[in-house]
Amino acid sequence: MKKNPEDPTLQLPASAARLAYPLIVGGIVMLAAGVLIGAVTSVGLRFALGSYLTAFMYCLTICLGATFFVIIQHLCRAGWSVTIRRLAELFMSAVPWLAILFLPILASLFLGNGTLYNWDSPEWIEANHREWATNSKGAFLTDWFFAVRACIYLGIWTVLATYFFKTSRRQDETAEIRLTEQMQAVSGPAVILFALSLTFAAFDWIMSLEPAWFSTMFGVYIFAGGILSAICAITVFVYLLQKGGALRQEVTVEHYHDFGKLIFGFITFWTYIAFSQFLLIWYANIPEETFWFGHRWAHGWQFVSLALVFFHWLLPFLGLLSRHVRRRPTLMFFWASYILVMHFVDIYWLIMPTVNPGNALGGALGIATTLLCTFGMIGLSVGAVLRNSQNAPLLPARDPRLHESLAFHNL
Repeated sequence: MKKNPEDPTLQLPASAARLAYPLIVGGIVMLAAGVLIGAVTSVGLRFALGSYLTAFMYCLTICLGATFFVIIQHLCRAGWSVTIRRLAELFMSAVPWLAILFLPILASLFLGNGTLYNWDSPEWIEANHREWATNSKGAFLTDWFFAVRACIYLGIWTVLATYFFKTSRRQDETAEIRLTEQMQAVSGPAVILFALSLTFAAFDWIMSLEPAWFSTMFGVYIFAGGILSAICAITVFVYLLQKGGALRQEVTVEHYHDFGKLIFGFITFWTYIAFSQFLLIWYANIPEETFWFGHRWAHGWQFVSLALVFFHWLLPFLGLLSRHVRRRPTLMFFWASYILVMHFVDIYWLIMPTVNPGNALGGALGIATTLLCTFGMIGLSVGAVLRNSQNAPLLPARDPRLHESLAFHNL
């Protein structure tokens, strides 16, 4: 079964399309304001850049989770997800925009004096000279090598996102089955490149904020949060589009049911990785490892740590247990939105205790800086998604497996 790409119900509603450029412009203004507050007030540029990095990683992990979702659907030759895959592709298409938004982070390295990363400070290196000289981190964490690696990661993600999105769009026009086979062939190597680049980016951009700390599970932890938040973002997007009159026949309760199963599964996976990382460090009790959790159990950060246990895991775990919940679009919209908020708390908890160890919120100016950076980054990213949605039907209208998704039914 094929769909007509020009069908109005497969197009972005006009009310949403009009928001694209205001969101982009507003996002840029808010990001600039957030960083400026840090530069000219007592908040400090380090706090502002930490807030910027938090907002950036929040949006990036969602878009990269969507990228993985698209790749894995092709790798598994999945039929059930075809009607929602385009929405993941649209989130994925914001990756090139986010690659540009990493420039302020790179620029901070060349300001010197550890503006964001401690290992960028000559004073810090001098104070930790013995440890720094006896391991490979000193050679690995240098300004130029860090910048080169960042360009490689961002380049890989941009190429993958652009390739899968453009190839899928070309199939809308040509209906060539060969393109589906081509994307499936590429998806295998793409998964390997994605896994390696995301793991090392997590090490570089977040874990190296504490240069002495290390965890081989950290990349998997970031991946777990990213794929979970991406599925939640797709769920929210579907629900809002259907409220606007689009995709009402193509995305059914059966798809929401699978959204619920995936969200429930990845909530459990995220918790498993988080607990495993904590448990290994706790029972080994090595000072070089335990101090990272120690920083997150003082000065108010212990409440954020407890909030992640009870509100990022336990509450949504219990809330999504029921089949009744998973088959109710409104309830799925609520839980998906809720988990997206908790994913931000998780990213904030990973980054800000290092940047601002003395206060969990940073006072009134700190809160303002964080909110401006967060809403600015979200607004710009959503604006990019809406802009790309204007030129594409909201589902792969001529995908050869579309009929499987339209007829999909949970057993």
